[in-house]
Amino acid sequence: MNTTLGQAFIQNFLGNAPAWYKRTIIAFLIINPMIILLVPGHTGGFIAGWLLIAEFIFTLAMALKCYPLQPGGLLAIEAVIFKLTSSESVYHEALNNFQVILLLIFMVAGIYFMKDLLLYIFARILIKIRSKMLISFLFCFAAAFLSAFLDALTVTAVLITVAVGFYSVYHKVASGKQHHHKHDHSDDNNVKELHRSDLDQFRAFLRSLLMHGAVGTALGGVCTLVGEPQNLLIAHKTGWDFFTFFKQVAPVSMPTLFAGFATCFFLEYKGWMDYGKKIPDNVRSILEAFQAEEDRKRDSSDKVKLLVQGVIGVILIISLATHIAEVGIVGLMVIVLLTTFNGIINEHEIGHAFQESLPFTALLVVFFAVVAVIHDQHLFTPIINHVLEMDAEIQPVMFFIANGLLSMISDNVFVATVYINEVQSAFDLGQISHEHYETLAVAINTGTNLPSVATPNGQAAFLFLLTSAIAPLIRLSYGRMVLLALPYTIVMSGVGILSVAFFL
Repeated sequence: MNTTLGQAFIQNFLGNAPAWYKRTIIAFLIINPMIILLVPGHTGGFIAGWLLIAEFIFTLAMALKCYPLQPGGLLAIEAVIFKLTSSESVYHEALNNFQVILLLIFMVAGIYFMKDLLLYIFARILIKIRSKMLISFLFCFAAAFLSAFLDALTVTAVLITVAVGFYSVYHKVASGKQHHHKHDHSDDNNVKELHRSDLDQFRAFLRSLLMHGAVGTALGGVCTLVGEPQNLLIAHKTGWDFFTFFKQVAPVSMPTLFAGFATCFFLEYKGWMDYGKKIPDNVRSILEAFQAEEDRKRDSSDKVKLLVQGVIGVILIISLATHIAEVGIVGLMVIVLLTTFNGIINEHEIGHAFQESLPFTALLVVFFAVVAVIHDQHLFTPIINHVLEMDAEIQPVMFFIANGLLSMISDNVFVATVYINEVQSAFDLGQISHEHYETLAVAINTGTNLPSVATPNGQAAFLFLLTSAIAPLIRLSYGRMVLLALPYTIVMSGVGILSVAFFL
């Protein structure tokens, strides 16, 4: 059937996305410049800027309908054209976060080459430990511990690699194929009817494990100087070293850490919010058979590969914990070592490792364009000024709340940067004491780290998980992620506020 050029253009626009979604994005692109042109002065830019944030959040929420890079990118391009921000500001934001970009490009690819070892270790954990409550705690605890010394995105990449590995193993068998057959684990058409209910339960099982792990990265990341990028920024401003930073934030981070672990146990015990789902017996049997088959056919070459991955894994942890280089550079070192000693010299094999990280890297730069709009249009300024005008006694709690709310809709590193700079200026002018300055620094740090688990917007690790290959496989949408994170958001925010109020 022949189509007109106009019909073909509409069909090609955002590809297979639903028609209502395409119309919504077109409406966004029409409304934004109308507001800028019709509402005079800074007010127009201010309104359009907040509207842009809401629209970008919408594209994230609809990530399963269309990858957010394209619609979000169109909104960002329009923002530059109509001078909500400039290309120089976008570049400046990207340059300020270049270490995160390097991390995504190289570290995530480095983790890809360790997938055999990760599957080997975690498969034994899943097979030998039958308590879902204990497995969930181990995922949460391991993610928290590692994120205190490594980057949360690196830890999340490990969790995603493990989950994709398990899912693909079971999905292949559920589709009537053997382990050695090629298979597309994103296609459910060949899944046998007998396995469909088990597959749905297995998806719920993996969703809960990944969410426990993702929250764990926030619980551990707040505790140490190297846990999150804003921690380093705040420590630099205040002059805190590693142990001083840990000591200063401990009155808030430690109660929240234990409350988070308790929440993990409670959710699994009660089975609330889609938690508590156990691994089906049929799935466990298939994973056990897969592991036995892998052990049986593992030759000397395979054993050496596992050994090499283990040694380089130790090198990776030591390198990141001692911060011998930027995380992305360490990731590049891991790629070189793993491919060299595991015999991977084909360009195509190496290139495949970057397929997961590069789309998200591009999306993150688009997100930086939205952050540039926030900065250039001073969208957060009224909130910041209002908090700074409050009485000193309630400022720490209000800083925690304000940072938390803003971090739910924007990048928590950006929010922390804005607030700590304002507090630094007040201290330099003699408006606040040094003790109060340090108290506010702790409130800013914990406020940007803890409540930001509410949405994928504030935590890069959550956004990475939402837009990763595993999300559509296990039906992890924006809304479902927010729902799964809600109990943790309430507990972590509540305990954080009380700790700031009573212990600082």
